Amino acid sequence: MDDPIPISALQHWCYCPRQCALIHQEQAFAENVFTLRGQAVHAKVDMPGFETRAGVRVEKALPIWHEKLGLIGKADVVEFLADGTPYPVEYKHGSKNKAAHIAICDEVQLAAQALCLEEMTGRQVVEGALFYAKTKRRKVVRITDSLRDLVAQTVYDVRAMMISSCMPTPVNDERCRHCSLVDLCQPQTLHIAQCNEKALQSALFDPDA
Repeated sequence: MDDPIPISALQHWCYCPRQCALIHQEQAFAENVFTLRGQAVHAKVDMPGFETRAGVRVEKALPIWHEKLGLIGKADVVEFLADGTPYPVEYKHGSKNKAAHIAICDEVQLAAQALCLEEMTGRQVVEGALFYAKTKRRKVVRITDSLRDLVAQTVYDVRAMMISSCMPTPVNDERCRHCSLVDLCQPQTLHIAQCNEKALQSALFDPDA
């Protein structure tokens, strides 16, 4: 059986496949202000434990997994309703007013947690929430069929990358400015090199050149 994929890898892949490969394939990591803010937020929920609020059991740092998809991870917070239905809550720094292509990364991570909890408990998880520390507000996320399909596709893509050991090309866009691995990745340098190589190949095979 293939090694399980960390749920965090799905979020990294959706943000940038190259970032995912550097972290989960090359075991590379570096700190910046954004990773430190994230660690500060998660410090509040990284210690395992539980409490009960108004009849709701709240579990922190709960280990979760999905046998069929081959996923493993840890849920920041899971609220178990009176009937035993789990409600995952993923903590994030910043605010919920994120660009759509960034927000979907968080939603895929949350949906993956929901699918794990479904398999573990046998109860359907129809929604969860993203808690953004900056605004101290929750964003409710419906676990739709399309989001479930995106989780499955992302698992497939990450596993294919792991098996092939291929390093995805750099995106070289706005995402790089916030990435702690930008110095290791060298997206601008590699982008220029790739453009030069394409131009050279075009000149070599262009009969009119």
